[in-house]
Amino acid sequence: MNMQAANRSTAAEAQLIEAYEAQLGELPGDGAVLGARDILFDNLKKTGLPSRRIESWHYTDLRTLLKAIPASVQKDAKGGAPLIEGGKVIELRQGVSIEREGPEGVSIRRYQDSLLDGSAAPGLVARGADDAIGRLNGSFVRDGYSIDVQAATEMESPIEIQAVHAGGQSHIRLPARFGAGSRAAIIERHVNVAEADGLVSSVSELTLEDDADVLWIIVQQQGKGDTHLAQVKASLGANSRLKLFIVNAGGKLVRQEIHVVTAGEGADFTLRGVNLLGGDSHTDITMTLGHDVPHTTSTEIIRNVVFDKARGVFQGQIRVAPDAQKTDARMACNTLLMSDDAEFSVKPELEIFADDVQCAHGATVADILKTHLYYLMSRGIPEKKARGLLINAFVAEIVEELEDEALVEALEGVISNWLEHHG
Repeated sequence: MNMQAANRSTAAEAQLIEAYEAQLGELPGDGAVLGARDILFDNLKKTGLPSRRIESWHYTDLRTLLKAIPASVQKDAKGGAPLIEGGKVIELRQGVSIEREGPEGVSIRRYQDSLLDGSAAPGLVARGADDAIGRLNGSFVRDGYSIDVQAATEMESPIEIQAVHAGGQSHIRLPARFGAGSRAAIIERHVNVAEADGLVSSVSELTLEDDADVLWIIVQQQGKGDTHLAQVKASLGANSRLKLFIVNAGGKLVRQEIHVVTAGEGADFTLRGVNLLGGDSHTDITMTLGHDVPHTTSTEIIRNVVFDKARGVFQGQIRVAPDAQKTDARMACNTLLMSDDAEFSVKPELEIFADDVQCAHGATVADILKTHLYYLMSRGIPEKKARGLLINAFVAEIVEELEDEALVEALEGVISNWLEHHG
């Protein structure tokens, strides 16, 4: 399929071409960056938006689901209160960075500066033939933040990257390096503050050097008509630990990709995800995890609550390389379907090329047990509140793993607020 053939292009594909041509003269970047953009977009034009014929997009037919591309609106989008009261916030307003200094040992730089001086060019490449998000983001990205945590730095509290959107288009990138022995927590939060529909793309690139310990939290609270296309790419050094926690609590069409490589022995990757789906929304978490060296571990647990006619997807692929002996990898996806019209598709994959490993995956789909509901209602709790308590218990189990009381309280607040409006 060729997006240049007008009679075969969808409305969204044609609008993407118009948007790129209209913005080309104002997108930041030196010659190398502009050349990289042209390659990415030319490949996107040739392949088109991915359809269900592409294996990794089989359950999220972007060519069909993405109906239109909003105009690029550069209006001011003012941020709100931080997720954690009194927390450190660096803002992105409609995809534009608002310069802020980081705490001691943490350097924060506008990503736009990396585009202008050309240092961003090597990173503006697609992961492969089906990397629609990487190509879209690399073609249109204007700004973001580059974060550098120096070796042995121990952050006392999380930094919140508050990306505020107000409709239109917003394309950001967040490269982050964590030096050897550092300890850090970052909250990547996407919030819509307007009624207008938006298209947001975001790429976070995490590099953990040896012995780094990082908590990266993504809270996605887009509007009911928004499209949110995002990637997290991470490389883990020896004995490093990355805990990635994702809460999807908004958006009409959401695709969150996670691509992780354990590059050093002793590396540990943990993924915890909560998907809250309602209306006729569609949310997809797709993960690829490569255990490339011996003695690495990983655990992934995804909890989903699906109301109305919403549809969700979790695709998780774990690949254990031939030399990756003593790998321990475990993955689980648990879903509550709260409506007969709700759907959730699960596709776990294990590709194991080593013989001395422990790997497992599992998936469950269920409704709330009537006996549990009856127990609460028999003690005078109204049915709606009883359902809310049971759903909260279902997702709170993994939220409480964070241990940090302020973080747990903040995320439970996001979940409870969503359930109040959808339960």
